[in-house]
Amino acid sequence: MASKQQLQQLLEPVVESLGCSLWGLEYLSQGRHTTLRLYIEAEEGVGVEHCEKVSRQVSAVMDVEDPIAGEYTLEVSSPGLDRPLYTLAQFTQYVGEQVSLRLRQAFEGRRKFSGRLNGVEGDEILLVVDDEEYLLPIELIEKANVVPSF
Repeated sequence: MASKQQLQQLLEPVVESLGCSLWGLEYLSQGRHTTLRLYIEAEEGVGVEHCEKVSRQVSAVMDVEDPIAGEYTLEVSSPGLDRPLYTLAQFTQYVGEQVSLRLRQAFEGRRKFSGRLNGVEGDEILLVVDDEEYLLPIELIEKANVVPSF
């Protein structure tokens, strides 16, 4: 069974060869149901044709390499307005925006935080929630998304 990191190393060059970039990858395994979700970006914006091309090519590579035992569902999409954030570089791009996140374990008695992303310091993100600043290590972050503002 491949790790998320191994899947990323296998699939990132495939996505890039098609003129897109791999924004992120989610590998979810619940019992017999496994989902591999790829979020892709393209300079001109991601359309259905990008998703179809990437899906076809990734499927072919996955069939040959066979990194996931058993059946799985492959999903390819754009990150959208409420885009997930995975890396420190991605957090840096969204400084000043509202972010919602969930931690792997409680920090100061809570796991869910929503506030303004104030910056990145080392391997920690700086989040302001109700006028209180929190310095949260990126390895504690289970899931983070930009909160779209309209």
